[in-house]
Amino acid sequence: MSVLDIKGDARRVVDAVKAGGVAVFPTDVGYAGTGGCEAALTRFFLAKGRGAHKRNAMLGSLAVHDEVHDMPARGKEMIRALVLDYDLPISAIGPYRADHPLLRRLGDAALSASTEGGTLAILMNVGALEAEMARLALAEGQPLFGSSANLTGTGTKFRAEDVQPEIRGCADVVIDYGLQKYHRYRRSSTMIDFTTMEVVRIGSCYELIQDVLRRHFKVELPPDPGLEALPSGHVREAQRKYA
Repeated sequence: MSVLDIKGDARRVVDAVKAGGVAVFPTDVGYAGTGGCEAALTRFFLAKGRGAHKRNAMLGSLAVHDEVHDMPARGKEMIRALVLDYDLPISAIGPYRADHPLLRRLGDAALSASTEGGTLAILMNVGALEAEMARLALAEGQPLFGSSANLTGTGTKFRAEDVQPEIRGCADVVIDYGLQKYHRYRRSSTMIDFTTMEVVRIGSCYELIQDVLRRHFKVELPPDPGLEALPSGHVREAQRKYA
């Protein structure tokens, strides 16, 4: 008998988002918040104290990535290797199909706040709950966008109890699964633009992702300077706005 209600909790999150709300939920790379319309995402941004120049990421899966991203085959091959062969979490950045129903339903203003330079970030393979949320969202045509559930500048939270009251208070649903898998990294997901191979954020499992791309695709990613030198994981924040 399972101690977690993955399907039921995913249903609660998606229903809350459908109703115009915000949900806080666990992923392997920390707790995150999600909404599906401009009003909900703005409410979450304000609760975080986040700058308007920051971009949301899409919560998804390989299936969502295959439908929404419009990138060269080599980029897709690398992403599939990371997710399917090595079971690694990744935020994949690439060009997108603006006419996809999920993006059209999001609305122009919210889409503009979630894209940068013709690219969109899709978070995937970060746990069974997010995978089920992504499955429901794709099947029901409900976009899920968001970012980490923490006040700006305070770091990723790996326990629900560490998510600040301002964030919890803006959420219609909070799912608590305790301490999350990659808490020792103290960072959210690694973000890579798979068209340019630019590392936008060094995050959880970065050294494993480096190794996979080096061995199978002859791609050399920059070294991780470490948490002391780069606590947030952002490598080119002045030039890229995903966070």
